[in-house]
Amino acid sequence: MGFLYLLESIRTPFLDTVMMFLTRLGEETAFLAVALIFFWCIDKRKGYYIMGVGLTGTLAAQFLKLTCRVPRPWMLDPNFTIVEKARAGAYDYSFPSGHTQSAVAVFGSVAMVTKKKWLRICCIVAAVLVPVSRMYLGVHTPLDVSVGALISLVLLFVLRPVFLEGERKRTSYALAGMLVLAAGYLCYAQFWPFPADIDAGSLAGGQKNAYTLLGALLGLILGYILDEKVTHFSVKACPWAQVLKALGGLIVTVAVMELTKKPLDVLFNGHLFARLLRYTLTTFVASGLWPMTFRWFGKLRKEQEK
Repeated sequence: MGFLYLLESIRTPFLDTVMMFLTRLGEETAFLAVALIFFWCIDKRKGYYIMGVGLTGTLAAQFLKLTCRVPRPWMLDPNFTIVEKARAGAYDYSFPSGHTQSAVAVFGSVAMVTKKKWLRICCIVAAVLVPVSRMYLGVHTPLDVSVGALISLVLLFVLRPVFLEGERKRTSYALAGMLVLAAGYLCYAQFWPFPADIDAGSLAGGQKNAYTLLGALLGLILGYILDEKVTHFSVKACPWAQVLKALGGLIVTVAVMELTKKPLDVLFNGHLFARLLRYTLTTFVASGLWPMTFRWFGKLRKEQEK
């Protein structure tokens, strides 16, 4: 807590704003945007690698949260204060830091696969600044962010040969293994006899994330099968077509995620299965259906070359 008190002592309104911006680099939106842009526009295998590290790391972090049940810093020490703007995103247990795990996963993956030195440096800086922001805001301890980072660092090296080296079919084995882990975590979060004093909000958040992760993996696997059997899409396109692919894909993905939320909640009466189905549809559209448009983008590239 001593280090957190040191960071608390240097807080200013300007730094609060900067740190709130930096901490958002560890959120779901940043992860999806980077992973999908790589998947659509740069290299499919690298895209699967980024998603594999991120999703597997999230499973590990969520499991540890419910297993260790470590309270947030201001609960450990009532005299400690946090930046109030960060409270809304700190509804569950503290250990390990999910934002740190996600940031190190996505930016670490990009740093591992890129050959551009400037991009590698920017990614490393981002991966360092996100955990710093979590401690500055007062929502995590140094132990929380250290373990969150360690989870992703281990996965960066363990999954690299699985997704990036050797035969492509390794990807299918890896996705199947991740699906089993996600199903196991869902069973754990939903049915394990947790102690009566478990924080209700943290348990509910863990269960919500369990359905989210399983749905995301189901959709990703369906997209993978569609590409392997039918689409065989190419990421190549002229520069302006790449921009259209990325922007169009992100808009379609977000639209599916947002527009299906209310109808599915009504259809399933608010049960978390609606969330599982929503994320299945979202990732299937992103990984399977949207890439079916890429042949048109490829034709634009050939016409421009002529």
